[in-house]
Amino acid sequence: MRISTLQEYWQKLAEDHVPELSFKSAGLDFSEWHEKALTKLTELLGILPEKVPLEPEVLYSVDQGDYIRRKVILQADKYMSLPAVVLIPKSAAKDRSTPAILCSHGHGPFGKDSVTGMTGTPERAADVASANYNFAEQMAREGFITISPDLRGFGERRDKYDPIDIPRDPCNLNYVKGSIFGIYPLALNIFDFSRCIDYLETMEEVAPDRIGMMGMSQGGTMTTFTTALEPRIKACDIISYVNPFDAFGLRDGNFCGSQVLPNLYRYMDTFDVAGLIAPRPCLMEMGIYDACFPFEDLWRGYEETKKIFEAAGAADKLFTDIHPHGHAYSGVCAPEFFKNNL
Repeated sequence: MRISTLQEYWQKLAEDHVPELSFKSAGLDFSEWHEKALTKLTELLGILPEKVPLEPEVLYSVDQGDYIRRKVILQADKYMSLPAVVLIPKSAAKDRSTPAILCSHGHGPFGKDSVTGMTGTPERAADVASANYNFAEQMAREGFITISPDLRGFGERRDKYDPIDIPRDPCNLNYVKGSIFGIYPLALNIFDFSRCIDYLETMEEVAPDRIGMMGMSQGGTMTTFTTALEPRIKACDIISYVNPFDAFGLRDGNFCGSQVLPNLYRYMDTFDVAGLIAPRPCLMEMGIYDACFPFEDLWRGYEETKKIFEAAGAADKLFTDIHPHGHAYSGVCAPEFFKNNL
């Protein structure tokens, strides 16, 4: 057999590939595997910035009926600011008793605006309607404080120009730029969500031991990796993610430089990262008509994640919401899931 294209080459490699620290092949009990895999994942993050004072600045607060919309700017690191929208239910008292949820947007032109329900134009309204995308706003109406930042390279943090007049994916371009420093967009965005938790812990309304996270698509990537690495997140909802790398990545090429780390698949698959969340509660949402991440791939990822939760003695902490929609937020199970687990 002779192979001449890289697509064939990557797929042939994937057929025989077994990640070195994948739970299903490592031959370790859960505790030993968890320690080794988490240590390796932390190592793969590369260089992270140093934390600096947050210097929070509230740009505005707007009464939106049953919640307050607050636009804030934080200082993520020495060189980068972090714009975010915080939605605060009017029921939230200043007694550190209200649970909070980090909400991550995915790819798309509007960043945090869509998940927080900014529908001021037909294009924005269509973006929200297409995927039931305003889950941060919906969860605020359920009584949770939500914080939704722009990921690096998106929304207010998107580069305004490309010096070369050739269309290029900014996720991939920024991955290449960062790689020559040993710095990666996925790691930077995980760092930024950690900074959002730092901010939530300063809010008089927030119960610091009742913080969760949710996100769809690339936001599902962020939820999976951030929850695996950030112990302050007590429960999560992964929406339309955890499909194995050999499928959505190497077969379909449906990922980008904001969703990977160097050498990641050498050591683990997406479901291994999701398994690192155990024994904390995790909800996995899957649409049977998902045309972006096919249901069959999502189910395979869930089945492998389930084995890890079972090995952790936490089979009852992994939940599913299988819904009759496409690449979208279901909205059926998440409110009750977070009420029960935060």
